[in-house]
Amino acid sequence: MDWEEATKLRLFQLNEMDEFRYQAYESAVLYKGDLVLLFNSRLKLQPGKLKSRWSGPFEVVGASPHWAIELKSGDGTRTFKVNEQRVKHYHGIVDGDRIVD
Repeated sequence: MDWEEATKLRLFQLNEMDEFRYQAYESAVLYKGDLVLLFNSRLKLQPGKLKSRWSGPFEVVGASPHWAIELKSGDGTRTFKVNEQRVKHYHGIVDGDRIVD
């Protein structure tokens, strides 16, 4: 493979990666203001038959272009960042300030 062709291929791959990151950031921004559930990966040692690995719901307050989502805790006192892959939309009913399952 000649150097010029290899350089063009690598530049194409880098541009493609930047475009993929931008699309991931745009999809993360869609979550903003929504309620999501957080996957708890630490429940590996016999969580029990009825114990759910999903906790929440949490409110999304921000997103970054590197697949990180900022969540607000249930009582609203603190915020924390998690990977976008660890959350999913919460489809429960919110009645004012009260969450109805």
